[in-house]
Amino acid sequence: MKLVTFTEHHRRRIGAVVGDSVVDFATTLPHLPQTMIAFLRAGPAAMDEARAAVAAGGHRLALAKVRLEAPVPRPGKVLAIGLNYADHVREGGRAMPEHQIWFSKQATCIVGPADAIKIPKVSDKIDYEAELCVVVGRRCRHVPRARAHEVIAGYMCGNDVSVRDWQQRSPTMMMGKGFDTHGPTGPWIVTPNDAGDVSCLRVRCLVNGQVLQDASTAEMIFDIPAQIEHLTAAFTLEPGDVIFTGTPAGVGIYRKPPVLLKAGDRVRVEIEGIGALENLCEAEDGATVIA
Repeated sequence: MKLVTFTEHHRRRIGAVVGDSVVDFATTLPHLPQTMIAFLRAGPAAMDEARAAVAAGGHRLALAKVRLEAPVPRPGKVLAIGLNYADHVREGGRAMPEHQIWFSKQATCIVGPADAIKIPKVSDKIDYEAELCVVVGRRCRHVPRARAHEVIAGYMCGNDVSVRDWQQRSPTMMMGKGFDTHGPTGPWIVTPNDAGDVSCLRVRCLVNGQVLQDASTAEMIFDIPAQIEHLTAAFTLEPGDVIFTGTPAGVGIYRKPPVLLKAGDRVRVEIEGIGALENLCEAEDGATVIA
């Protein structure tokens, strides 16, 4: 299945994309939870029921008439691994990591395929990073790599947008990686039975139609099972948590001359078998907000 969060007539709910339509779970499966995290918390039984309903047809809406949102609009945790593709490590002149390097992105960075990447007033060094994202489906701790597949709800495209000067000011990278709107995800969550083997998928990033990243997930230094084993050795992962699994070579900051994002740029992440995520860059207004 391709699970989505979508808005239609100002009402947000979840469903599954089939061709050019969306099976609306609110109508087809009204007894199931109607937010993505709650649906994932309902476990394998809810997933199986949804899969059966989708196969049977269900109540459908035209995909063109709904707005796709971030599949998990407000994850509990957004975790990202750094320096996880060898060519990316080399392009930055870094030593190959002996251990996994992790940082957190803020939940407010998450936006969907119809949303803009805001270019902040405080920096002009904004970079793209195409990544395969994992969505956690089950509460878990101390998961061995051989059982990692049991806790994965599915996969989606992601863009780990980075404010490079803010990132370099602090060894934790938190500030440079957590700006609002700097975590586009989507357009849907592809469940493992439909995603197949994700260990060798083509990952590309295009800016204004120009291919700037083009690699394979086979080039990861630490694969997804290793990532889940490592993270759950330290803390509990919960349904709806999002894991950014690293970006390949070709990021803008290391190009000569650098290719950095600006208002008006269109950034597209494509992952074989998963989908495509496209976002327009816009200048933020920088207005004070106190609610």
